[in-house]
Amino acid sequence: MAQFTEEEKTIRRIDKRFNKGVVGYGLIEEGDKILVGLSGGKDSLALVELLGRRSRIFKPRFTVIAVHVVMTNIPYQADLEYLRAHAAAYDIPLIVYETSFDPSTDTRKSPCFLCSWNRRKALFTVAKEHGCNKIALGHHMDDILETLLMNITFQGAFSTMPPKLIMRKFDMTIIRPMCLVHESDLIELSELHVYQKQKKNCPYESQSSRSDMKGILHQLEAMNPEARYSLWGSMTNIQTDLLP
Repeated sequence: MAQFTEEEKTIRRIDKRFNKGVVGYGLIEEGDKILVGLSGGKDSLALVELLGRRSRIFKPRFTVIAVHVVMTNIPYQADLEYLRAHAAAYDIPLIVYETSFDPSTDTRKSPCFLCSWNRRKALFTVAKEHGCNKIALGHHMDDILETLLMNITFQGAFSTMPPKLIMRKFDMTIIRPMCLVHESDLIELSELHVYQKQKKNCPYESQSSRSDMKGILHQLEAMNPEARYSLWGSMTNIQTDLLP
């Protein structure tokens, strides 16, 4: 029987969860051209690596391009040469796209919302310009479960970020290929491959409800080690006759 190193075991576990999500939710198809937003955080660096390695498999054949969105009014310092080299290691070209937003134009929305909205708008713009049919986002399983808990708690809605979202209005599909990968997996991967942390100094950044929900998810797992799988399963086990 083959003996694997601890690093090999970690990579195999992550690949297994990644591939299970991609195949199980039908996220990648023959001929896809996928745009990845590469911010420089561990999640986006991991997504570029995982998609890059997956693209080297014979079927289905697909291509990947990465974009780094520079929000010129936010002092986020990214090492573009590092990002370019990271993408190139997996034969993925990197596009740098500059944009900005004025928080005074819509005081009803928080600067964080406006920044996120404009970054997402930039992804659609670049995807269209380069003939992409899908945009891959770096949300992992923890992100999806935290959003589920947030929406139940603050919105009164049983909803979250789906692994696959077809946006017919924009003729684009949003995919989350790391939907079954745990955040702890990505922390391990970032340490194994020594991802370079980018400098971030956002004047609008503060403690958020998402940080609180991350803590609650950890508390639930302390109560029940299988809590994340129960939460995930609940999204496809809606017992309507036992609900109001």
